[in-house]
Amino acid sequence: MTVNWKGVLPAITTPFEADLSVDHVFLAEHARWMVDAGCVGIVPFGSLGEGATLATDEKLAMIRTLVDALGADAPVVPAVSALATADAVAFVRDAEAEGADGFMVLPPYVYSSDDREMRAHVEAALAATTRPCMLYNNPVAYGTDFLPPTIRDLHDAHPHLTAVKESSADLRRLAWLRAELVDRDVTLSMGVDDLALEAFTVGAEGWIAGMVNALPHESVRLFELGRAGDYEAAFDLYRWFLPLLRLDIGTKFVQKIKLAQDRIGRGDERVRPPRLTLEGDERAETLAVVDAAMATRPTL
Repeated sequence: MTVNWKGVLPAITTPFEADLSVDHVFLAEHARWMVDAGCVGIVPFGSLGEGATLATDEKLAMIRTLVDALGADAPVVPAVSALATADAVAFVRDAEAEGADGFMVLPPYVYSSDDREMRAHVEAALAATTRPCMLYNNPVAYGTDFLPPTIRDLHDAHPHLTAVKESSADLRRLAWLRAELVDRDVTLSMGVDDLALEAFTVGAEGWIAGMVNALPHESVRLFELGRAGDYEAAFDLYRWFLPLLRLDIGTKFVQKIKLAQDRIGRGDERVRPPRLTLEGDERAETLAVVDAAMATRPTL
């Protein structure tokens, strides 16, 4: 299936049963619900999806579940995250065999070094497939910064690298990327929820979103208004949405977004250790944000 990067693609949360095994029934239902709301693909196993706590066999089983649930309606685009380059390559091949339509490629977890090593890791994963790929640039989280000239060179060497998820939180990067990638078929996507509208105004055509897991209709509507240039209507929605979108920022963004899902009735707050569910003031403050937003939820 062709991957359409130009839209809202949820970085889907991983639902767990009470024993912390993967809840495949809800996983399928949740993905289907977001696609039916207008999302154009599903990205499992990212940071929000607690990919680092999932074994490879669990990931492959989840790919099968998502492929079965979505059929030809939307692509499944797993995140490729591994400690070792060989593991990243093996995962790409195994995931493709299970029906993955494309990949979001990350630098290696834990080890972060220079551009030469990080580029070699990413290129090995890209070389393992011909399916559409997105590069995930998040120097804040991973300590590795893929500058626009490097991304241009990666695309020129691997033309199936057709998208970039930019999460540096520096909007100047989008303009720089547009300049470097002019006349190249590469979609720029925002990966920071509370910079989404700003990103659309400077050329982002996609959004790898987090709070979409709880509020897909509002997320898709914000994207549509922003991309259409209807900034007055977009900001009206954004102003309401921003306190929720800010839950996507910080160390405990997984717990906060899952708690929001739980509160809204679209999931459970369970997380796998070392994460623990929120308690005390953190929990109360997060619920207060969710409750205040839901009390003033706009009609779309």
